[in-house]
Amino acid sequence: MQISPNTNPSVIVPGNASNASAVDGTALGLHGENAATATPVTPTPTSAAPLRRGLNNWDQPLQGDISGAQQALDFLEQSAAQLRNLKADLSARLANRQRADGTVDARVRQFSNTWRGRSAASGGTLDARLKFSNKTSTTRFTVRGMNIGNLRTGGREVLAISLGGGQNLRSVVLEPGLTDEEIAQRFDDALAPSGVRADLNEDGQLEFSTPESSWTNVRDTIAVQGGGIRFPTGQLNRVKAEAEAPAVDPDSWQTSDMEGIRATLQQVVQALAQVEQAIASVHTALNQVSARVQEATPSDTTDGMDQVARNFVSTARQPGYQSLLSITSALAGISRERVISLLSLR
Repeated sequence: MQISPNTNPSVIVPGNASNASAVDGTALGLHGENAATATPVTPTPTSAAPLRRGLNNWDQPLQGDISGAQQALDFLEQSAAQLRNLKADLSARLANRQRADGTVDARVRQFSNTWRGRSAASGGTLDARLKFSNKTSTTRFTVRGMNIGNLRTGGREVLAISLGGGQNLRSVVLEPGLTDEEIAQRFDDALAPSGVRADLNEDGQLEFSTPESSWTNVRDTIAVQGGGIRFPTGQLNRVKAEAEAPAVDPDSWQTSDMEGIRATLQQVVQALAQVEQAIASVHTALNQVSARVQEATPSDTTDGMDQVARNFVSTARQPGYQSLLSITSALAGISRERVISLLSLR
């Protein structure tokens, strides 16, 4: 069968359909009259590992860690700037004994408002002690009567604990011979389903924690019923829960007289030191996340490109149409001028 010289078979280059284009025999480096057939030929596609790209390859927790650290830094740096301004104004008032003009009071109110918005502004990554965590910030608290010394002594007793004002009671069994760690573990096992955890703090005392958003409800509703040994029997009795002191307490700052200004200046200096320490801590966490990114990203990109190169070399070594198609497709669009330009860079 003779093919007319004017017949140019149309071939679709395998690849992404959106980028596919018709390639005739001339484009492939062939003369139309030498083409094997006028019927379009669709080569068997080669299987190639999909390319993995940058951020699309990062796991969601990694992106969340970066976002959380950035939010915490934004809040801390804003707080540090306000504290520095307040420190300067307080120092000036003490040095010059100037009359109150409202500037210092305005600075205190500004920082108080910023501090009250800590949880939302930091995305829940900073607790009241300015401890950074990409998990939900928590409030740590103690409960009056639930100290290790009181819980360790006495006979066997079953405590019924109510949280949230509901009827869903949690039971903790106390008995002689329990270690401090075992006591803490029993409270933790009982209260964890209600969103409250228990452990021993650095001083060896029983301490509880709950998500910061739940603290107000826990504080206002916790009640205990005992067997008359450590806690009264009968009905549930409300117990007092006290949160640990915050790192900063601007509501207690006084600026009405020189003595109050002097005390406030000391507290502002301490607060600034804690904020700067928190900034350093968050920077450390952010650097650790950045290191994880550096370790992950090049590996993904290199693996994908290596796979593409291996597929090309493998196909190009095989004689026949598939080899020719791979080579000519790779060379498409490369002009003499481009080659000369690239060589001139050496």
